[in-house]
Amino acid sequence: MGLGGWGSAVVAAARALRDRYGDAPAEGAAAEAAGEAVPGGGRYALHAFGAQFAEVRVHADTGEVRVPRLLGVFAIGRVVNPRTARSQLVGGMVMGLSAALHEHAVMDPVPGQVVTRDLADYHIASHADVQDVDAVWIDQFDPHYNAFGAKGAGEIGIVGVAAAIANAAYHATGVRVRDLPLTADRFVR
Repeated sequence: MGLGGWGSAVVAAARALRDRYGDAPAEGAAAEAAGEAVPGGGRYALHAFGAQFAEVRVHADTGEVRVPRLLGVFAIGRVVNPRTARSQLVGGMVMGLSAALHEHAVMDPVPGQVVTRDLADYHIASHADVQDVDAVWIDQFDPHYNAFGAKGAGEIGIVGVAAAIANAAYHATGVRVRDLPLTADRFVR
């Protein structure tokens, strides 16, 4: 998202400088970048998109949910750095796994304070909680979003994981759960 935001400003400023002063601008000349912050804003869907899939195992006796495999396929515009893009997507998917299976903030209703204040009380998933996480993307350039054609790759990895896990657990058990986290007690019959 950073590259898409500030990168567009840098390109717009460079283009404005060249348009105003040519290939060799006069010393001390100041240029102001003009134009839309997001070219084509309002006329095009400027969001990243993705589809996520989960292999889920639900223990028949205990209801424990395990996720051995996650796959995400994304349309995030031009990928400028494949290594960091993959890390963003995979890390986001692990965060989504955490939200789906573990994360739950407990409130004390009397003072209205959160009781789960740190990671000792608030369980989060790690890469060790899933055996295989893979993220791939469609090679694309979106000229309407910004000059780079790149979109954000962090949050899009998070958002579809919980739904993919809940749907896979439903197909495995016939139990539809619509609230997070997907705890074992919801799947015990």
